Amino acid sequence: MLIFNKQIDLKVHLESISGQKTTIGFVPTMGALHQGHLSLIAQSLKENKITVMSIFVNPTQFNNPEDLAKYPRTLEKDVEKIATISDTVLVYAPNVEDIYEGKTISQSFDFEGLENQMEGQFRPGHFNGVGTIVKRLFEIINPTNAYFGEKDFQQLQIIKKMVAKLKLPVNIIGHPIVREPNGLAMSSRNQRLSAAEQLKAAIIYKILIQTKEMFGKKSAKVISESIKKTITQQKDFKLDYFQIADETTLLPCIRKSKNKKYRAFIAVFVNEVRLIDTISLN
Repeated sequence: MLIFNKQIDLKVHLESISGQKTTIGFVPTMGALHQGHLSLIAQSLKENKITVMSIFVNPTQFNNPEDLAKYPRTLEKDVEKIATISDTVLVYAPNVEDIYEGKTISQSFDFEGLENQMEGQFRPGHFNGVGTIVKRLFEIINPTNAYFGEKDFQQLQIIKKMVAKLKLPVNIIGHPIVREPNGLAMSSRNQRLSAAEQLKAAIIYKILIQTKEMFGKKSAKVISESIKKTITQQKDFKLDYFQIADETTLLPCIRKSKNKKYRAFIAVFVNEVRLIDTISLN
């Protein structure tokens, strides 16, 4: 498996193995890989001649320096996991200087309001950081297709919006959430949970299933009040937000419409670890 730490080396290699009709699949990650990431690689390998995965903990998308410092960095183990899928994946694992070239700041984007909902309310500047690093990686790799997990559904919609507005030549492909046997959405942050906390956190998915069951019978307001009450009753849990929103605009659902698709979004602290999850309600 080839691992590149410098963008110039990766660019030269890609140019040497790419032809006019060569498709490049790209999976951007911050490392601490789990089965969800590996499923993205597997899909890219099926659909493209070349697959590139980036492993880079991006500082500009963290509004909490402590969260950035605690984010797991496990490159050696990550490479071992990738090898279980294929040894043909190209790994780009740069440092901050190679990416930002001395200017570690976010670009400002117009996401047409998508960035102001949910995560945007609790993590100011986060999506400008996401847009900055994804755009930069697209410029370096020039992928045909880029793969993102639907657990970060708001991020997925924002990246699609950025690509459309900037007319970037890449297809954005969402992949269904991969879950633990107890339903907990796989996340790099799960590594920071104790075994007992991982068991407790399974209630997050149960709450989303409950939301889906109630959605056809009750209003979004009634459902939200019920879910918030359930969370407050859980020891060691703190709710950041629960929202039922339009999948396209991400605006809160006030009155349900048959012509719209809706999704429930949740962010919860389990002690000090912040977890997010989502489910389609249609």
